[in-house]
Amino acid sequence: MMVLSLLLVAPALICLHSACANDPDIWWHLRTGQWIFQHHSIPRIDPFSGPDAGKPWPAYSWLFEVLTFGLLQKFGLTAIVGYSTVMMLAITTALYHLVRRMQADFSAVALIVFSACFSLGHLLTPRPWLFTILLFIFEVDILMHVRRTGRVRELLWLPLIFALWVNIHIQFIDGLVVLGIALVESVATSRGVGEKTRLGMLPAAAVLVASLLATLANPFGWHIYQVAYDLASQPGVLNKINELKAIPFRSLTDWSVLALTLGATIAIAREGRGRIFEWMLLAFGIYVSFRSQRDVWVVAVAAATVLAVTIAPRPNLKIVPMPRFSTMMAAVAATVLLFAGFRVMHINEPALAKQVGETYPVKAVEAIQANHYPGPLYNDFNWGGYLIWSQRMPVSIDGRAAFYGDKAIDRSVATWNGEPDWNTDSLLKQAGIVIGPPKAALTQLLRLDPKYKLVYEDKVATVFIARR
Repeated sequence: MMVLSLLLVAPALICLHSACANDPDIWWHLRTGQWIFQHHSIPRIDPFSGPDAGKPWPAYSWLFEVLTFGLLQKFGLTAIVGYSTVMMLAITTALYHLVRRMQADFSAVALIVFSACFSLGHLLTPRPWLFTILLFIFEVDILMHVRRTGRVRELLWLPLIFALWVNIHIQFIDGLVVLGIALVESVATSRGVGEKTRLGMLPAAAVLVASLLATLANPFGWHIYQVAYDLASQPGVLNKINELKAIPFRSLTDWSVLALTLGATIAIAREGRGRIFEWMLLAFGIYVSFRSQRDVWVVAVAAATVLAVTIAPRPNLKIVPMPRFSTMMAAVAATVLLFAGFRVMHINEPALAKQVGETYPVKAVEAIQANHYPGPLYNDFNWGGYLIWSQRMPVSIDGRAAFYGDKAIDRSVATWNGEPDWNTDSLLKQAGIVIGPPKAALTQLLRLDPKYKLVYEDKVATVFIARR
């Protein structure tokens, strides 16, 4: 039991050790949650951008934003770290349940689960994608169990999962793809192609239709699919935002993803049988994960599933039955260990506030507010989300890359890099306040420009105002 508890808590403790309260996107999520609390409605038109004021912007992660803002109100910055670590514990527990159902060798289970969770190292930040990973694991677990046992009653959970998922994160679309894969397999096996499973074509089709209908239970109805299409049809963003770029293979977590993928591919290929669902799930994971490192969780879960199914137990393995509710009891013990980790690692409000102050222009914002400098505001991409939260002034750009589009991002990057046409940026020319890092190229140019006056500077930020 103790070994299992340590297995479940280890990835969460790794997450806790990084203690990420300075994620650039969490701030506009929090501000959106606050807006929803204040207005008792969900934004459909953007309220935070200066240049794109009035542009349609459906807050498709509204439930996550309400949750995180509520946590922040009650527990402060500690809740932001707490969200990530508790979600990581839940993800590890769910993945263990998925793998353990299909693999009798506990040593293999432990290795698969830890490797898959370790591969998520770049994703241990307070984002809605943690919910997506958890719900995706639930979905795969249900489908694998039904395919093996024929207990189609478990499929009733899937529409409920999608009704929740669609209000938390736009990547519920990935879950629908997996349901489509299950339907393709059931059609193929009904015609004698591939290895027969116990999930029939009718139940597979019915649960797909029911889940599609369940996704309409959101504030935007079927228009949520238009949002998903718009996000997916901006390939330029993939080359500009680090988390959306391909896996760079510069860290152990990257190589762990590759090792899992290769291991799963070799394992399923050696079987020589027609596991259509597993092959298609793995192929889907490889496509989306190697295209964008933000989505490595797909191939990590797919590879863990394939390895759990295909790895043969060791010869003469003695299977010791686990006590009933062992996973639940181990999860409770892991939760206790996790909260002890907060104390041991000194994760508290002052420490997290210091972390935020070393990353974002906390003092600079205080100076702007104290002196009532008039806008518009011109800022860089990375600080936009924080300024939405703290400055309460429309920003020139922020982390919602798909909302602003490639052209706006390119223009902002070129200006902050001090490229030859930097002073032709219309947003810069209209700005009353310019806030940015002291070492940025634009900052150095503005120091020499008589049109701007330096009114504040510290190690983190500089503030210029336009001379009118």
